[in-house]
Amino acid sequence: MKETILSVRGLKVSRGGVPVLDIQELDVYAGEFLSLIGPNGAGKSTLLLSLAGLIKRDKGEILFHGRPVENGARLLEYRRSLAMVFQEPLLFDSTVYDNVAAGLKLRGTERKKMRPIVEENMELFAVAHLSSRSARKISGGEAQRTSLARAFATNPELILLDEPFASLDPPAKESIIGDLGHAMHIKKTTAIMATHDRRDALRLSDRIAVMEGGRIAQIGAPVEVMYQPVSESVAQFVGIETTLEGKVRSSAGGIMQVDVGSRDILCTGDFAPGEQVMCFIRPEHVTVYPGGARPDSSARNVFTGTVLKIQTIGLLYRLSIDCGFMLSAHVTQQAMEDLRLAVGSPVTVAFKATSVHVIRKSWD
Repeated sequence: MKETILSVRGLKVSRGGVPVLDIQELDVYAGEFLSLIGPNGAGKSTLLLSLAGLIKRDKGEILFHGRPVENGARLLEYRRSLAMVFQEPLLFDSTVYDNVAAGLKLRGTERKKMRPIVEENMELFAVAHLSSRSARKISGGEAQRTSLARAFATNPELILLDEPFASLDPPAKESIIGDLGHAMHIKKTTAIMATHDRRDALRLSDRIAVMEGGRIAQIGAPVEVMYQPVSESVAQFVGIETTLEGKVRSSAGGIMQVDVGSRDILCTGDFAPGEQVMCFIRPEHVTVYPGGARPDSSARNVFTGTVLKIQTIGLLYRLSIDCGFMLSAHVTQQAMEDLRLAVGSPVTVAFKATSVHVIRKSWD
């Protein structure tokens, strides 16, 4: 059974009289990496600041190891058990070594015990060679590495990370994410990270919580959140580009036939005939063939269509395909060339019934 290190119950926060956070229940397990994702203004940073005790909560309680965190000695004990890293590194005007050692100095750690701890964490985040350098004369990536080394040096039970990679260039970001993952594995520290980038969350997280309007809309393992969203808004944020509204035409043996307009699609589920549903299809689950081709696959959904739009998304291309309903697919540069795809190209598309996630339509 997982050990719960931190619990939130009935947490409400408002700013200027406007409610900005409403978390009814949240449990964080020892040693896990939990990511909070969601659009700007969803409440991710506000939740972290509340957990750190840096902003006042209107209602609710925070429990650490099952005991309420209130004022006095208990609050001090809790704060000494956590560390926080912000988007912009908050470094002192001193050396990298002194910055990494800052938390230990505040805790009264003896100098002879301090040095090996500082050196270990500088090595862990690849800033040992900058030990005597002024923290004001290092790059943004090096500054964030120093900030992470300082946080881990105090051996916190819980580390809070507020958009820690948002200001970094891609190479620095990739390298630091790798080092952070390594540090988490070695230290077994519990972490909560706020980020708007779902790719960062996917790389690091044991669980992901999607936040909307100050609430947690969904929480679960990354594969669950990414492939089984509970609402259309969550689906859009986690990268599902095809959302189809339909009516269940038939349902038998766990396979449903859903009318999505001018076409029917097959999907898995057990909703009753006549029910209104939403169908979600991830673009990477759609395979594209030349027009008129007979797909050599087990996919139960095969349609002909026409490419209406092509967009570049990094190293991939997003195709918007009209096949009686609008369908989004991602293809590589090689596939673009092999299939000779262009706007107006006729194509055949295929996707499995198990690739369609179905939820009951909400009328809210």
